[in-house]
Amino acid sequence: IFIPNPKREIKSHLHVNINTAASIGLLLQPIQIASLGFNKTGKIEISLSGGGSFGKWAPSLNYLREVTYKIFERSGLKINIEIQKHGFYPKGGARIIYDIFPSKTKLKPINLTELGNIDLIQGEIIITKQLMRSRDNIGTRIRKSIQQQIKRNLKVETDIKFNWVDSTSPGVGLSLWAQSDTGAIISTGTMLGEKKISSEDLGKIAANEIIKNIEDNIPVDNYLSDQLIPLMAYVKKPSKIKVHQITSHTQTNLELIKLLTHRDYLITKENNNFIIEYP
Repeated sequence: IFIPNPKREIKSHLHVNINTAASIGLLLQPIQIASLGFNKTGKIEISLSGGGSFGKWAPSLNYLREVTYKIFERSGLKINIEIQKHGFYPKGGARIIYDIFPSKTKLKPINLTELGNIDLIQGEIIITKQLMRSRDNIGTRIRKSIQQQIKRNLKVETDIKFNWVDSTSPGVGLSLWAQSDTGAIISTGTMLGEKKISSEDLGKIAANEIIKNIEDNIPVDNYLSDQLIPLMAYVKKPSKIKVHQITSHTQTNLELIKLLTHRDYLITKENNNFIIEYP
């Protein structure tokens, strides 16, 4: 049985080796939760070698950097990710620097119940150099598909970048996100390229995901809600978010955090959506 010891000294520098293609995004989940209670005043630097920067059923590093940690920083916890090398299944091989800046003051509550207005959708497409071909630019095809689909459905500008990267294993990964005037950041989560999915179809799938969230007026997507629940429970002041659905994963997360923090939560239905609240 693991029993946390808050009196244990927190080191300023750590190095972690990952000998598989295990998701770094999943590895960082307990670290980002633990960092909510760090009382160390200086920066904590964790260097990681190995693992995957993209993986199935896991948040990518660019998703954490551009979505999750932007919301965390507004609450008072700053986390930076420097991606030195990307890693894909099956060999992994990523390298990152993960910097935590513990808050010197009490963390602020999270309140995201209205999406508001969006005038720009951003995104990043990561493609390994093994897939580079002279006449078939995968990045251009994915980006064009995204832009065309968004233009058909929304009056919103786009800023989609694609980058060719070195990686031990070949792969394609992307995320789209959009910040609204209420401070919400809506996203597609993490999308992966697959042999059976064309570049055009991958772009269309990603575009449709963010279009649906915007049209449904959802300020917190299902991927982000699981990231925010520990933060909401840890902060002593009331927090509230609106989500499209309460997944089984979200429900399990709520119950587990309740056991750890001894804080009750409320779920109320609002039209076709749900409000998760820590009163």
